Amino acid sequence: MKTAVNNLNYSNTISNNIKILFGILTIAAVSFTSCSSNENNAIPDPQSLDVPSAQDFANIRSQALSDITQNFQFNADDGMIFLTSTKGVAISIDANCLTKNGDPVSGMVDLEYVEVFEKGNMLTTNKTTMGIKPNGNKALIITGGEFFLEATQNGDVLDTGCAMQLEVPTALTGGPDPDMILWTGNIDSNGDLTWDPQDINGHGVFVSGSNYSAFLQNFGWTNIDKFYLDPRPKTTIHAQAPAGYNYNNSAIYLAYANEDFGLAILSEFENGVFSEYYGELPIGLDYHLIFTTEVDGEWRYAVKSATLAEDQIITFSIEDTTITTTDELVSIVNALP
Repeated sequence: MKTAVNNLNYSNTISNNIKILFGILTIAAVSFTSCSSNENNAIPDPQSLDVPSAQDFANIRSQALSDITQNFQFNADDGMIFLTSTKGVAISIDANCLTKNGDPVSGMVDLEYVEVFEKGNMLTTNKTTMGIKPNGNKALIITGGEFFLEATQNGDVLDTGCAMQLEVPTALTGGPDPDMILWTGNIDSNGDLTWDPQDINGHGVFVSGSNYSAFLQNFGWTNIDKFYLDPRPKTTIHAQAPAGYNYNNSAIYLAYANEDFGLAILSEFENGVFSEYYGELPIGLDYHLIFTTEVDGEWRYAVKSATLAEDQIITFSIEDTTITTTDELVSIVNALP
């Protein structure tokens, strides 16, 4: 029996070595063929194939958010504060209503402000537009603007007892839409942002001339949005990332064709496959699926465009990917038709 086991182990060893050798020869052949067929194609070298850590991926997203964050400073003793963002959003804050640990605030206050309108910045900052439906499902919502406001004094976060007002040019998101309502953003343990409707009757925001007039009751993330509506039958989609990539060190986003002001994320990951999970995607939808990850402080990405079929599966390989900067990736995603 012992001799039989030894013979079996010896046979297995030979078999494994043959498999390894075959694998090496196959990879070499593929690499040679790829390089020969198109020497200008940027096939990743072995060093660049080191997958990033979860922290590396989180860092590049955080830097993208920092890059578009605007910082203001004002004196709380001035009462009504009027500010204007780089995109022309008028911000009104009654500083008399600011409190710190329940006490009125006086003196200088710092305001951190973020505005997101297009899908390119949504992707790089991971601030997608996924709304919670009454049944608990997540579905795409179309934005009139995503906003983050936080007031601090000496590093302490402040509260407000009065509504803050934003006057948001509707031209930034394709013109006025009276069906828009306000949403509150919540960031989960994965760092993903989802949106809950604040007021289904729309009392928090209305169209005023060429602007959305929005009244924010709290600091944090707020969105002017409505659900994307499509009467076609629904399905889900599955996407396979390159080997070694998972939900912690990469992401796959879904951009609807001809829709510039919304972006979905495949928020489920199981057995190496990303998915939409909820079955809220219309069959026949033209779309762009975007794989993203980090490499040496830059973005590695790939885009695949298709028409959605029932229970569709899309596969990304490392050879599909290209490396680029944050600004370039924003422009590429914004330019998707």
